[in-house]
Amino acid sequence: MKKPAHRVALVAFPGIRAFDVSVITEVWGTDRTDRGAPAFDLRRVAADPGTPVPMRGGLALFPDRTLAWLSRADLVIVPGLDDHLTPAPAAVLEALRSAHARGTTLAALCGGAFTLAQAGLLDGRRAITHWNLVDLLRTHHPRVTVVPDALFIEDDNIWTAAGTAAGIDLCLHLVRCSHGAEAAATIARSMVTAPFRTGTQAQFIEHPTPRSDRAADALATVREHALRRLHEPLTVADLAAHAGMSPRSFARHFTAETGVTPLRWLLDQRIAAAQRLLERTDLAMPEVARRAGFGSEVTMRQHFASRLATSPRAYRAAFNAAPAADAAPDSAVDSDSGSVSGASSPIAR
Repeated sequence: MKKPAHRVALVAFPGIRAFDVSVITEVWGTDRTDRGAPAFDLRRVAADPGTPVPMRGGLALFPDRTLAWLSRADLVIVPGLDDHLTPAPAAVLEALRSAHARGTTLAALCGGAFTLAQAGLLDGRRAITHWNLVDLLRTHHPRVTVVPDALFIEDDNIWTAAGTAAGIDLCLHLVRCSHGAEAAATIARSMVTAPFRTGTQAQFIEHPTPRSDRAADALATVREHALRRLHEPLTVADLAAHAGMSPRSFARHFTAETGVTPLRWLLDQRIAAAQRLLERTDLAMPEVARRAGFGSEVTMRQHFASRLATSPRAYRAAFNAAPAADAAPDSAVDSDSGSVSGASSPIAR
């Protein structure tokens, strides 16, 4: 039986940002089912679908559904705003409140958090917006617990994201939550963007001028080195030695360039590797844990519970569509092609 398309509603009203509309449309409005991506049904929803919604730069969005369609949506997305204090129509605010009351997932990109705050949906909840708008959100909506530094966060089935590129990160994360890491990676490859940045990563990353280009080159090289050896018990000292730096200097440079500590980055990559193996293969859990570098199934299970709020077995049951039962014991899963190859690394890259 064919699985129904995931229904996504883009909420439109005058003042929304064209960039965010484009991101939402690119992620959920492009048919990639021929590449194994899930089917989506993206609708542009407005109070008056017969009236084009003007956007900056002489652009206009043509809605195709009324706000009543939100009752059918699996996910409701609010774009950011050109003027972050733009008042949303009362009908839009009421429709968002009703959608949340029904248990529908809501998400806002960048200044879209201001729209959710206008609806009272962020009162007493944690939210994020662009780092340059944090004080403005706090001033105009003091009942919102504004998180000062993150890419995206969730509270009570309401997601908010920081500015611009973080909106792409959140959209891909929402795909990952509903359809698995492989679906998100397929879309990310099509968009030529990074498939995996965690919400806890800093949104504002300082890039100090290195004393020479060798520092940046060393960090890029050490990340590639680590990705090929996730199955090994890597430490920060190991990575620092490979980069030719002291552990303290290496950690400082790494965090400044990536926005996360080396240990957090390693954990993120191991979780992503385990997700791919669980989706693509039928390897036993201890073997998945070994290849992803967790050492034991217990450790992997603990990290899945704390970071993904699920277990490896539940994740596999939800997202393993085509297991590779005959994968060779020391083969690797190629993240671009999805094929199993005899590469030297025993984990998914």
